[in-house]
Amino acid sequence: QVQLVESGGGLVQPGGSLRLSCVGPENIITIYRMAWYRQAPGKQRELVASVDNFGTNYARFAEDRFIISRDNPNNRIYLQMNSLKPEDTAVYYCNAFRKRLIVGTTEYWGQGTQVTVSS
Repeated sequence: QVQLVESGGGLVQPGGSLRLSCVGPENIITIYRMAWYRQAPGKQRELVASVDNFGTNYARFAEDRFIISRDNPNNRIYLQMNSLKPEDTAVYYCNAFRKRLIVGTTEYWGQGTQVTVSS
C-alpha cells in the first residue's frame, strides 16, 4: 500500500503564505510525475501544479503565486503558496502518476490537507 502523506495546511489570512509538503516512498517521489490537486466544496477536483523529469506545469490561477518543487533526498514534494486568496480555500491533495506501455497507468493519492484562506 503506497502512502502519500500531506501536511502544512491550515488557516491563513488573505495575502498570506503556506507551504504544503507531501512525503512518500522514494521510488514514487523520484520516478512518478508528482502533482498537487485541490477540491473546493461543491466543485470538481482540479490540477494545481505538477512536476516531472521534463519540468513543471501550473494551472493558470497558480502560475504567478505557487511554486512546486521536488526534494528527492528527502522523498518530498512541496507546494509554496503565496498571495493566497479566499478562493484558494480547498482540500489539497498530493498525487503520483505514472504511465507505462505494458503496465498501464498507476496512480496514488494522499488523504488531503485543508487550506482555508479567511480573515
